[in-house]
Amino acid sequence: MATTRSLDLRIEHFPYHKPFRISGHVFAETAVLLARITHGEHSGCGEAAGVYYLNDDAAHMLAEAESVRAAIEAGATRADLQSLLPPGGARNAIDCALWALEAQQTGRPVWQLAGIDPPRPLLSTLTLGAEAPEAMAAAATAIDPLAPVKVKLTGDLDLDCARVAAIRAARPTAWIGVDANQGYDRATLERLLPVLLAHDIAQLEQPLRRGDEASLDGLVRPLPFVADESALCLADTDGLVGRFDLVNIKLDKCGGLTEALAIARRARELGLGVMVGNMMGTSLAMAPSFIVGQFCDVVDLDGPTFLARDRTPCVTYARGHIDCAPSVWEFANRS
Repeated sequence: MATTRSLDLRIEHFPYHKPFRISGHVFAETAVLLARITHGEHSGCGEAAGVYYLNDDAAHMLAEAESVRAAIEAGATRADLQSLLPPGGARNAIDCALWALEAQQTGRPVWQLAGIDPPRPLLSTLTLGAEAPEAMAAAATAIDPLAPVKVKLTGDLDLDCARVAAIRAARPTAWIGVDANQGYDRATLERLLPVLLAHDIAQLEQPLRRGDEASLDGLVRPLPFVADESALCLADTDGLVGRFDLVNIKLDKCGGLTEALAIARRARELGLGVMVGNMMGTSLAMAPSFIVGQFCDVVDLDGPTFLARDRTPCVTYARGHIDCAPSVWEFANRS
């Protein structure tokens, strides 16, 4: 390939409507790395928010992306990128930019390049940040009534039980899943599970800390367990069998659409369910995840709904579903 590519990298900040609370963290904005690769008249963009619990912040992503500038501008491919950078936000932004560039150059949509069927709108959860039970119940009634509900827990057993009860009372027929973000240990988890069952909770995401997966051995899972922090990349996938029922794929964790598709396929081979999530971000970050979502049992792509402003064009949310036009990412023209 001719060495006429250019790589543009920038950090952009997107504030939230209001602070968002999960176990151990409160977020007021998302800082993203925007990567744009231009080759002749074509260009492709990718966005990454990084992985906060791995210290993969904006400065780290930018430094990693700069370290491969020469290789990218010399024509490195998506396959080359897998060995040039480790999983994480920098690889995600550049990988997605390469997918979009290829779509521009070939005139073929990304779904076709990936060998999947044309994308369809996807039922997507809307997430409730961890607040007082009555505030979360009110929030549950304010969101799209057709959307599944994802609830953040904090590891405070009594408070989490009150949160679950209040939200179920407010939304008696809704699909509700909970996300502990590593907030529990084996003993408190065993006390939480009967409460989740009593309130018809559909799934429990990441109950224990990454690295403590062995504590799940021998535990009867009365509802599906979802691996998030325990499943960063493809190399983690095989070890989930017997401890989890689904894997939550996030492009910022695994380093882009290329590896995300590989995880989805490997999970299916292992008999695991597949979920797609996000580390927040704009519609530009949701668009490649929307491609992964075509494989998934559960979709959680609500990141832009937390933002005070989004990019244009953007994904749409209606009647519980997310939809993403090609103009959002793969055929977008961005300054």
